[in-house]
Amino acid sequence: MNWGDVLALVVGDYTIRTVLLGAAVFGVVSGVLSCFAVLRRQALLGDAMSHAALPGVVLVFILTGSKAMPVLMLGALIAGWVGVLFVLFVTHETRIKEDSALGIVLAVFFGVGLMLLTWVQRTGPASQSGLDKFLFGRAAALVMEDVATMALVGMLGLLCVALFWKEFKLLSFDPAYAATLGFPTRRLDVLLTTLIVLAVVVGLQMVGVVLMSAMLVAPGAAARQWTDKLGLMVTLGGLFGAFIGVVGALVSSFVPNLPTGPTIVVVATVLVLVSLTFAPHRGMVAQWWRRRQQRRQVHRRAVLAAMASMAAHHPTFDHPHEEAAIRAALGGRDVRPTLDVLEQEGLVQRANGQRWALTARGRDVVQQRGQEEREA
Repeated sequence: MNWGDVLALVVGDYTIRTVLLGAAVFGVVSGVLSCFAVLRRQALLGDAMSHAALPGVVLVFILTGSKAMPVLMLGALIAGWVGVLFVLFVTHETRIKEDSALGIVLAVFFGVGLMLLTWVQRTGPASQSGLDKFLFGRAAALVMEDVATMALVGMLGLLCVALFWKEFKLLSFDPAYAATLGFPTRRLDVLLTTLIVLAVVVGLQMVGVVLMSAMLVAPGAAARQWTDKLGLMVTLGGLFGAFIGVVGALVSSFVPNLPTGPTIVVVATVLVLVSLTFAPHRGMVAQWWRRRQQRRQVHRRAVLAAMASMAAHHPTFDHPHEEAAIRAALGGRDVRPTLDVLEQEGLVQRANGQRWALTARGRDVVQQRGQEEREA
């Protein structure tokens, strides 16, 4: 199957097209908001809020008997928001730290949700069938009305991010300074956390409450590796989220018996690993290369300093020295590759085969560095 066949199938198949649109919407929203969660070091927040949404989904079904997407999303939103208020109350009014409060919300709310879900499945009407799909998502059951609802809720969240961009930016990097400027940091904290709950609500039907936390961390964590600018990071987070959702949905659509939610999380994991490894500034390969270059630079400086020190015992600075003597002065480390590089840079010159001497330029470089070190 070539790319043309894939495109024709996506355009022609209603289910695949709907799932891809839903995955793209969900990915953009979660990707943008995951950047703020990562910057504020609230990775556990998405996990807690996604698990806190489960009892809201089950309770609203018990009260209304409806499995309509807007109704269930409303229940998830209310439950998640109650969880947010509980976390904020506990962290501000007691000595319990935020991570402990989030752990309490995660365990208690998810336990209550599972208890209610089990009770409904055993005693409720036949219409309760399918509620358990919210644990791991039910992307294949999406219809265009569900996607429209997700898009509406997601647009609301993104609009709030745009309107409060300056405030959220300051809150993410220096909340204490924001408070001194008169910004209502507690209200902004509630608002930003509520938006993260919105992202959870948007993604419930795609990946479920158990896996939703990955999408509130992975896009932001991947985007953070590629840039130091918040605007670009948020843009990359949204693009990465959309990419993760669409690719995961495509793979699960064309591979039999492959669930959409876990596939999306696997794609997210791969993207994070690629970013951690190959990002140009923060990636492990780039860091390894910089360390390698720094070690070489330190060794070049050590060779020049050793040659200058040895030349100080002779009448002229360009007195040649045996390569073995230079090597001995540096503890026996091989100096030939470094001498070749220094020769190319015009800092040393070869004299009689295995003998090396400083050039005038090399002497000036050593003297300049010595002066800089004394001034420092």
